[in-house]
Amino acid sequence: MTDMSGLTEVVKLFAYLFIFLVGIGVLWVIVLYIIDVNQTTHAIRRNFPVVGRFRYMFEHLGEFFRQYFFAQDREEMPFNRAERSWAYRAAKGVDTTVAFGSTRDLRPTGTYIFVNCPFPTLDEDAVPISDLTIGEGCEQPYTTSKIFHISGMSYGALSKPAVLALSNGARMAGCWMNTGEGGLSQWHLEGGGDLVFQIGTAKYGVRDEHGNLSDKKLADVAAHPQVKMFEIKMSQGAKPGKGGILPAGKVTAEIAAIRGIPEGHASISPNGHPEIRNTSDLLDMIDRVRRVTGKPVGFKAVIGTYSWLHELLDEVCRRGPASAPDFITVDSGDGGSGAAPQPLIDNVGLPLRESLPLLVDLLNHYELRSRIRVIASGKAVTPEGVAVALCAGADFVVTARGFMFALGCIQALQCNRNTCPTGITTHDKDLQRGLVPADKAERVRRYQQTMEKEVGIIAHSCGVKEARQLSRRHVRIVQNSGRSKPMDEVFPNIRPRPREVA
Repeated sequence: MTDMSGLTEVVKLFAYLFIFLVGIGVLWVIVLYIIDVNQTTHAIRRNFPVVGRFRYMFEHLGEFFRQYFFAQDREEMPFNRAERSWAYRAAKGVDTTVAFGSTRDLRPTGTYIFVNCPFPTLDEDAVPISDLTIGEGCEQPYTTSKIFHISGMSYGALSKPAVLALSNGARMAGCWMNTGEGGLSQWHLEGGGDLVFQIGTAKYGVRDEHGNLSDKKLADVAAHPQVKMFEIKMSQGAKPGKGGILPAGKVTAEIAAIRGIPEGHASISPNGHPEIRNTSDLLDMIDRVRRVTGKPVGFKAVIGTYSWLHELLDEVCRRGPASAPDFITVDSGDGGSGAAPQPLIDNVGLPLRESLPLLVDLLNHYELRSRIRVIASGKAVTPEGVAVALCAGADFVVTARGFMFALGCIQALQCNRNTCPTGITTHDKDLQRGLVPADKAERVRRYQQTMEKEVGIIAHSCGVKEARQLSRRHVRIVQNSGRSKPMDEVFPNIRPRPREVA
């Protein structure tokens, strides 16, 4: 009987201990919940308190188990773990160095290899990135020393907190932010950064009641001193040949008012500009916008067939250099941040590695390179991509998805839905709560500044004093044979287009 009594006491003791531990566990969960809900650094933890912490544990364990169960550092698409990791570290301002050698395979065809110089540029010999002016002949030209900027993402596709974070970050970093085709919102202006206003095929923000371009609304937008340039979007990398797509669930009352469309109805832009059906029309549109606004005007396009570029530049030569676009943004055909049909993302348009050198060579051939600035857009989220674009001849490089990573994007592939877990591309207030603009603006600033710093490291290794001095001779491209060739041999100047004899 005594033995049974003692056993009962032991069971009670363990029961009390279990209850005590459960109580401590519950209390700890409550404490973590309160901490996660109120912190502003991690959007996932803020939106998914306590549970969101498992992401970091699994991410950490993945470093040890991925060789058996998960993808390798360089395997994922559209951006692999190594690329995302660099963007995250750059945005957070933590050490971006790595150890024990590269995880990148340098053998595949198309791999870029920068050629270091035996006498690299010393820190005391390096110079700041030089200023470059766009639209020198305009009433209000735009000059900047920055080479890395925020590409077009519309308010609507992005949430209010995301736009606020990007616009504030742009101001802090000194770069520009492209509004995307969704029009100009107060959140773009509130941040105080330089803006490029994009005119899409639907003319959102500058359209009259019939959907046509309005000179008055153009002038109203241009009256904002933050709006520095205008970009006519002909096509974009996510969907060449198709207009912008914003699902009905993301067309809120505010976004509908900015765009001039019904609330709750899907925003489907036309495939092209109805009033731009040839290269002459395009130059007429550029002239009209520049005349009304007094600011630099260019266009954005994915290059597929390129005979039209010959026609465009022939027409510029006929009319005179003043008629030329002030800049051309060449977008890569391998997708972008926008929602699009998979056949277009996967199969249509030349990738930037081919289209950018082609465009630069054409401008050189027509002796218009100094007149028309070139902006490269497409998957340049790490210093390699930016440096390669500069080598190919770009004046500036822009990215959308890189800055989304800076905001905390985890590549959940929910951009075309209203369910983005980090609050970047959703209008769900509960999910938006995780993205605190003041915190993320700092990350945008650090990402932009770290990018330019580390592109400079590549440039100095190649023996030039600043990044704008990079050229095609500074990078080699691995060929099918397994050996590399200098970019200036892979992409020599194209031959002139045959002209008809009169």
